[in-house]
Amino acid sequence: MKDLDLKKTINLLNSIMEFELAGVVRYTHYSLMVTGPNRIPIVDFFKAQASESLLHAQQVGEILTGLEGHPSQRIAPIEESYKHSVRDILEESLNHEKKALEMYKELLSVVENASIYLEEFARTQIGQEEMHSIEIKKMLRDFS
Repeated sequence: MKDLDLKKTINLLNSIMEFELAGVVRYTHYSLMVTGPNRIPIVDFFKAQASESLLHAQQVGEILTGLEGHPSQRIAPIEESYKHSVRDILEESLNHEKKALEMYKELLSVVENASIYLEEFARTQIGQEEMHSIEIKKMLRDFS
């Protein structure tokens, strides 16, 4: 086992927490912007994504404070495209999920062989982000 790079881990966890909190805002915004005949299930999907982003931010914050870090009160920047068709917001969602996946993979690379708990947490989050990407890709298939 290697030693855990505490400073790097804490900084990365803070970045992830800020990104997950931005996801809460992003997905809440999307849920408000959906229109059309399929609005209800898509709104429910985005509300669930917002709730899950909040849960992830809270989980990361608990780990962060457990490592004696101080959670940021910021959120990551959120780009606004002002495009609100279902296809546009699903594509933006897919990009968001890909970025989250990259961040959790980076966490895994930092904690690997230094903390089994953090490794397992990162792997679980990677699995969830991969599933979200698959789900969004399936939702995008009907748009051609």
